[in-house]
Amino acid sequence: MRARSIGAAAAAALALVAARDLVQKKHALLRNFPVIGHARYLLETIGPELRQYVVTSNEEERPFSRDQRTWIYASAKAENNYFGFGTDVDVEHVQGHAYVKQRTFAGALPDLHDPQSPLPSAKVLGGPRGRAKAFRPASVVNISAMSFGSLSGPAVTALNKGAALAGAMQNTGEGGLSPYHRNGGDLVLQIGTSYFGCRNEDGTFSLDKLKDIVAGAPVKAIEIKLSQGAKPGLGGLLPGAKVTPEIAGIRGIPVGEDCASPSRHTAFHDVDSMLDFVELLATATGLPVGIKSAVGEMSFWEELATLMARGDRGVDFVTVDGGEGGTGAAPLIFSDSVSLPFRMGFSRVYGAFAERGLTDDITFIGSGKLGLPENAVVAFALGADMINVAREAMLSIGCIQAQKCHTDKCPTGIATQDPWLVRGVDAPSKATRAAVYLRTLRKELLKISGAVGVAHPALITTADIEIMNGDYDARTLASVYGYKDGWGELGPELAQEITALLTAAPAPVHEAGTDV
Repeated sequence: MRARSIGAAAAAALALVAARDLVQKKHALLRNFPVIGHARYLLETIGPELRQYVVTSNEEERPFSRDQRTWIYASAKAENNYFGFGTDVDVEHVQGHAYVKQRTFAGALPDLHDPQSPLPSAKVLGGPRGRAKAFRPASVVNISAMSFGSLSGPAVTALNKGAALAGAMQNTGEGGLSPYHRNGGDLVLQIGTSYFGCRNEDGTFSLDKLKDIVAGAPVKAIEIKLSQGAKPGLGGLLPGAKVTPEIAGIRGIPVGEDCASPSRHTAFHDVDSMLDFVELLATATGLPVGIKSAVGEMSFWEELATLMARGDRGVDFVTVDGGEGGTGAAPLIFSDSVSLPFRMGFSRVYGAFAERGLTDDITFIGSGKLGLPENAVVAFALGADMINVAREAMLSIGCIQAQKCHTDKCPTGIATQDPWLVRGVDAPSKATRAAVYLRTLRKELLKISGAVGVAHPALITTADIEIMNGDYDARTLASVYGYKDGWGELGPELAQEITALLTAAPAPVHEAGTDV
C-alpha cells in the first residue's frame, strides 16, 4: 500500500513537471521533450566532472592534466610522487614538449638527497640598486599574488603559514594586506590600480598609508601590478554584495558598494613617470620595488630597458606573467587570446634587457603554470631567477580544479566567501601541505639541476633543453626563442657565488631571506 502511494506521488510529480515544461517558453528543448529533456541539462551541468574523472586520459585535461594534479597532490601530502611503468607522453611526437639533456660529468653539487636542502635565489633582490633592505630570497619558489576576496580567509591563512614553514614568501595580491596574511610568512606587497590598503578616499595613491602598512607587517618587497595573465589590460569589479565590512576595511572602500578597479594606474602615466614612482617607493620604504605584467606590445619594455641603461633609476625585479594564467575570473577572449604565453612573453622581455647588458642587475620572476618541474626548468633556462606559483599552491591545499572560481561556489572553500563552503578549509593541516609541496618542488628542481651537472636551476642554460618541433625533430631553447650567446645565463661572478653558497658547509639561512 505504501509503495503504491509513493508511486502515485512520483507519477503526480512527473505529471506536474511535464505540464510545466509544455507551457513554459524559455527552453524549446523542454517544450518538445518534457521531463526527459532535463537529462540533457543535468549532463551539461556535470560534464566537467565526467570529463575530469571518466572521459579524458591522464595527459589530456586542461589547464592541469590528471597526471599533473596527481603529482601535486602526492607531493603536498608527502606521499610517493613517482610514476611507474613509463611515461604517458608520446615522446617523439608531442609538439612543444621539453627535454632536459643530462650531463655525464659534473662539478661540485649540493646534497641532492637532503629534503631540507636550501635553494635560495641566485641574486640579491635590490642589491644592484643599493636598496637599504636588499636581501637574498631564501626560496626560488614563492606563492604568487592571490588576494583575500578572491580566496577565502582560511585559504590565505593556510598559504601564509605554509610559506612560513617552507621559508618562502607570499604575494598579497592587489586586494590589500589582510589579517590572514599575518601568520608568520614574509610578504611581497602588491599594489594594483585601485591602491587597496594605501589609497585616499578618492581612490588615489597614499604614500603615508603605504609606509604605515610596511612598518607594521613583514613586507620584504613591493610589487607594482601593471597587468596579470588572467585579464591583462582589464580592470576588475568586486560586486557590492561581496564587499563585506571586513573586505571594505582592508581595501579602504565603502561597504556594500560595487568596487571597480581601473585598467591602468593613476599615480603614473608613462615609463618615465613609472620609474619616478618606483624610486619614490624604494626611497620611502628602503624595500626592493618591482613590477608585474603580462606581455603584449614590446615598446613599453624596450623603453623601460633603455631608460634603465642610464643607471640612475630602475626596477629591482620584473615578474612576467603568462597569458595562460591564472586564478582571476576573466572574459573568455582575455583568457584565450590576450597577451603572450609565458615562454614567448618572458623570452622577449628578457631579450630587451639582455640587449642592453642589464640582466645581472634585475631579478627575473616567472609566473604562469610554473609550479610543475618540467615548466619551471624551462623558465630557469630562459633566464628566470625565481618562480611564483598560484594554481598549483591552490591544488596543494585541496583545490580540485572545479573551475568555479568566478561563481563564488568553489566546492572546496578555497576561492569563495560562502561561509558554509569556507568552513571546509582546515588552515593548519592545509598549511602543512602547502609547505611540503613548496619543499618538494624545490627538491625536484635541485635534482634536475644535478642531472644537468650544475648546482642551481638558474645555472641551467638554453643549450641544456630541447623542444619538440615536430615528428622526430627538436630544437634548443636558444634556437626556438632567438637567444644569443650568453643569454639566459648568470654572469661569471653570480654563477660562482651561488655555486659556492650551495656547495659550501651548511650555514643558517633566515626563513624568508637573508638581509644584506
